[in-house]
Amino acid sequence: MAETTTPYAGNTYTADLAPGSLITQDGQMQWAGLLIGPGTPFAVDKSGLSGWEDLPEYDSSDADRPTSHGAWPGARFAKPRKVGGTIVLMPEYSGTAGAVRALRQALALLDEERWLTVRLHGELLAVRARIAQRVVPADQGFATQGSSRMSVQWLASDPRRYAVKEETVTTTPPQPESGLTWPLTWPLSWGKATSTGDVVIDNTGSAATHPVIVFRGPCSMPAVTERVTRRRLRYAIDLAAGDELTVDTRAGTVMLNNSASRLHTAMADSTPEELFVLEPGLTDLSFRPEEGTAASLMTVRWRSAEW
Repeated sequence: MAETTTPYAGNTYTADLAPGSLITQDGQMQWAGLLIGPGTPFAVDKSGLSGWEDLPEYDSSDADRPTSHGAWPGARFAKPRKVGGTIVLMPEYSGTAGAVRALRQALALLDEERWLTVRLHGELLAVRARIAQRVVPADQGFATQGSSRMSVQWLASDPRRYAVKEETVTTTPPQPESGLTWPLTWPLSWGKATSTGDVVIDNTGSAATHPVIVFRGPCSMPAVTERVTRRRLRYAIDLAAGDELTVDTRAGTVMLNNSASRLHTAMADSTPEELFVLEPGLTDLSFRPEEGTAASLMTVRWRSAEW
């Protein structure tokens, strides 16, 4: 019988805890505040999870060729990811009631998504999901021993699986070199710039990911440009010292000090926020406000993403 390691008290099982914060070994999964797998009363059936390592379903804009074989290839966009599995409830009999209450609370119909995290071969990956289905047969084994084989399905509106660690880089606008030092000596040294205004992002996954970009004042018309594709985000706004303009490219929002939308300040040459993504591999970004000081700052946050 599996060892019980988690007390069943309080309203903790729907808490949106940091992804993987409860996981200690391979084969475990964490749904919100509930730990499932080895070392818990909630074992995962040997059949494992469905839909976790699979490519999600997708919509395609391929267009059939009217006068030839085949089709013109179009864009493909993934649908929400469905993750399902069978959980074997195996509590100590004296703890059955508490374990069942914990499952009812954790596997409830909620409007907000929570982190679903799985650890396999030492790798932690997570999706934002909601419970889509919970089937618990109230058979004789469940009634007399508290054991049951229940089917659970999660639905993740964003089908990408993310690294649990959020990466962060920061930069100030470009700062000039210090210039020549007199008297001149050979070889001449022009000094070194304290900041180039450029950062390199490393998305180590297999899917494009959406960053969160924060511009902090004082600066005017903050802008960031991807140096290869020339995609750009640029906003006609003056930021005072301490002001922050947060661009969430996944949500498509632009918020001033987390309180007021400034999406309308996007310039005509600014890329739609949802299209500003970090492709797998290295991405070079340049912070170029129209005016800025050494106190101006751009912070980029992202999680590497996998299909």
